[in-house]
Amino acid sequence: MGDCNHCTHDRALTVEDDVAVLFHKVVSHDKQSCHEHEDELGSDERTEERVHLRSNSLHVDDAEDNGEARRRENSLESSEKETLCLPALCVRSRHASSPEGRAREEKPKRCPGLGLFYTFLSTVFFSIIALLVKTIQGVHAIEISAIRCFFQMVFIVPLLIYHKTGFLGPRDKRIYLVLRGFLGSNAMIMLFYAVQQMPLADATVIMFSNPVFTSLLAWIFLKEKCTIWDCVFTVFTLTGVILIARPPFLFGEHLHGIEGNYTNHVKGTIAAFAGAVGAAFTFVILRKMGKSVHYYLSVWYYAVIGLIECIITLSVLGEWKLPSCGRDRWVLMLIAVLGIAGQIFLTKALQIEKAGPVALMRTVDVVLAFFFQFVFFNRAPTWWSLGGALCVVASTSGVALRKWYANSRKS
Repeated sequence: MGDCNHCTHDRALTVEDDVAVLFHKVVSHDKQSCHEHEDELGSDERTEERVHLRSNSLHVDDAEDNGEARRRENSLESSEKETLCLPALCVRSRHASSPEGRAREEKPKRCPGLGLFYTFLSTVFFSIIALLVKTIQGVHAIEISAIRCFFQMVFIVPLLIYHKTGFLGPRDKRIYLVLRGFLGSNAMIMLFYAVQQMPLADATVIMFSNPVFTSLLAWIFLKEKCTIWDCVFTVFTLTGVILIARPPFLFGEHLHGIEGNYTNHVKGTIAAFAGAVGAAFTFVILRKMGKSVHYYLSVWYYAVIGLIECIITLSVLGEWKLPSCGRDRWVLMLIAVLGIAGQIFLTKALQIEKAGPVALMRTVDVVLAFFFQFVFFNRAPTWWSLGGALCVVASTSGVALRKWYANSRKS
């Protein structure tokens, strides 16, 4: 170190071919700063810093490293007088050598569109359930709901035991679980009753309006933001329900396209509307609980409370009876299995896909309802039903797109 302008430190570098080492070089002509730096390190003793970049394919002996370091020092002394300082050493490798990097590379890429595919499967299963309920004759909707809840309990118990979630859930969340089970089972009963009393497509369209009511209830109970668009979508939804119900004081006494008598049609409309509101309350409660409660536990409460409620109601009404036909019994079991599968696929879809695209994909349910009604029951939809369906689907899609856009801006 004859000249003070040359303050260098020996560094032995073992660098792999695919590693880039970046040195930050600072030029300084201040001798005082160099002397201060030497005083800090000590005049008789200087610290030799070494950076070892290990690799599996290249290893250099210590002697060779020291020789390379001396040659580098001589070349620096013979060059122009500059101060070479290494405040930072940036190492960038083309191949990640850390466990985190390897795990990131080995992690399989998610298949694009998988969440939408899961949503489509759940929509198909739910549509088939409504079709099967429509084909069963002589069995009350509450009894169908009770049988579905029973088989749902049978299938969910092993999953609860396997995941060790317990059967009661967190103490502070039990009231929400009870409300979720009560309102969810009522929504299911109302849907089944509406399907039995009115055309399949009309009942499905009215039940499909629940996302609009979910936004309003979330604004009331969860203090979520409500915009003017939510009010517009609500008006569209109510307009669609009115077009489907077609009350006589607006459309006259002579109505066409009504399945059965008008009294049953009104009962089905009220039941479907009540089921949509009940489903909206269920979604708000699930949103309130968040991820603090396991999904299987939520389904468990849904099945247990629904079964108890159905048994009590059937006992009071005196409607409890098993179907005499063997086919109907198998259909009832199939309804339970498809219900569990539909809920599982819908939950998987919401775990890997945003809620907006999932809600848009659920509109396929309305299309399938009209298709099944025409193919299996030979009933063409009326223009009033199509107009009502268009209003409901437009409002529901609007809610989904608005939330999707809002979440995209936040992220």
